[in-house]
Amino acid sequence: MSEPEHPPASGEDDRSWQPSWLILTPFLGRPPPLTRHQWRIIGLISVVNIFDQYDLMLFSLALKQIQADLAIPEAQLGEFGAIVRLGALPAFFFGVIADRIGRRRVLLITIVAYTLLTAATAFSPNAITFVVLQFLARTFAVAEVMLAFVVISEELGPEARGWGAGALMALGALGSGLALGLFALVDVLPMGWRSLYLIGLFPMVLVAWLRRSLPETGRFEQQKTTRNDRSALRGAVRPIIDLVRMYPLRFLMIASVVFLLGFTENAAGFFGPKYIQEVHGWQPWQYSLLGIAGGFIGIFGGTIAGRLSDRHGRRLVATIFLLAHPAFVLAFYSAWGVALAPLWIGMVFSGMAGGVVLATFGNEIFPTSHRSTASGARVIVATLGGVAGLWAESVLFGIFGSHWTAVQALVVGAFIAPILVLLFFPETSGRELEDISPEKTG
Repeated sequence: MSEPEHPPASGEDDRSWQPSWLILTPFLGRPPPLTRHQWRIIGLISVVNIFDQYDLMLFSLALKQIQADLAIPEAQLGEFGAIVRLGALPAFFFGVIADRIGRRRVLLITIVAYTLLTAATAFSPNAITFVVLQFLARTFAVAEVMLAFVVISEELGPEARGWGAGALMALGALGSGLALGLFALVDVLPMGWRSLYLIGLFPMVLVAWLRRSLPETGRFEQQKTTRNDRSALRGAVRPIIDLVRMYPLRFLMIASVVFLLGFTENAAGFFGPKYIQEVHGWQPWQYSLLGIAGGFIGIFGGTIAGRLSDRHGRRLVATIFLLAHPAFVLAFYSAWGVALAPLWIGMVFSGMAGGVVLATFGNEIFPTSHRSTASGARVIVATLGGVAGLWAESVLFGIFGSHWTAVQALVVGAFIAPILVLLFFPETSGRELEDISPEKTG
């Protein structure tokens, strides 16, 4: 099976065609030849992902302002951040549901839910309400991101899957850029940080368009026709049972790396905006300028790494960037003056690059019948790692009296991850999904 099967419309299989918006995205590099259908899928998914990443960016970005407004004690920042990140755990169940009823319907549900919850966050009267609303919003936002990568993996061929994952992450980063741009106005907006959350309502206007335009993936449709009928309950829990029973070593392999990276690196990203404002005296507009200008360079990491991994192998490219990212983090939290900007860019570039290759790996090593379930399970593992890391940061803050020293102590452990990838991960680039992960029965 070289391509998902869709009834081709006129010109639908034309691989010389490219969308007009591509000229506005030089960071995507030279894309592989794709069909009109594949380009339409990338465009639709990316528009949603942009606002998803915008929502996910806000808490860390406006942490200093939210803390002051809601009177959150300094020692509890890590704990509150950990609780919000726990909201990613229920996203697992949306992966299971998507393996039963399809990617499209579940995506639409998640878009509506995270949009409404993000807007509701703007009216939080206290820290507890804020945390509860953000916990729930994260559940649906993470589910949407998770399913977006599944759709890209299933709709693109083996020569383009790495690039596709990188393109999705890079286009999603435009949402982070939007958040950064608006954050520059946080001190002049009528409701301050609350206005930033209200802007998150915009995706609601896209839902009707997506309902008409977003198709189900061809691989899911084909797999659904070959699946035996089961009772509703048995069919709902079967992917979870089979994932553990049929693919234990594959899941252990990917889970060990994503847990380790979540534990060691999550705090570094969470405290970054607060660090650069408090320690180095930057104003919100200055951090926004860095985020927009430097982030534009950094987001090339996703597409470059994806394309390199398509050509030279996932293992090699993942190993290089997973080594580079903790090195940049250690340097950033030790630097001063003009060195801060290039080190921050290096952090973003290497972080996106490593994340793209791992996301591609994770979707390639499981079959269509379990791909969303496995993706959701990885979210659980990564979330638990990130939450454990933020709790550990709170403990280390009590010891060192410094968030920044605690972050550096944690990130040293991230150097183990590339070793695990190099030693234990299979090479998947250039192979069909059905060859990498054939369906098992029984």
